Amino acid sequence: MNASVAIQSLPAAANDEELIRIVDEVIDYIKSTGLNYYVGPFETAIEGDYDELMDIVKECQHIAVRAGAPSVAAYIKVTYRPEGDVLTIEKKVTKHHQ
Repeated sequence: MNASVAIQSLPAAANDEELIRIVDEVIDYIKSTGLNYYVGPFETAIEGDYDELMDIVKECQHIAVRAGAPSVAAYIKVTYRPEGDVLTIEKKVTKHHQ
């Protein structure tokens, strides 16, 4: 695993319920990828191959629009190590959730 990303999807929505519905569709898509992920209150972290993660980030925007958002903004953080592994979600947060 040479990369990890954190994505905060911010679809335009008429109200909080609609916003949550659209974001849930984005998270369902992330779950469907089969990659390791962690949903937090502000963003979702995903681990995997850099190129595959970049495709997933792109598709998250399309998912939000197909779910009804007239527009979507996103904040993306990327850690990439072409010649090795990045720190895992488990190593970063497990000790804080026991």
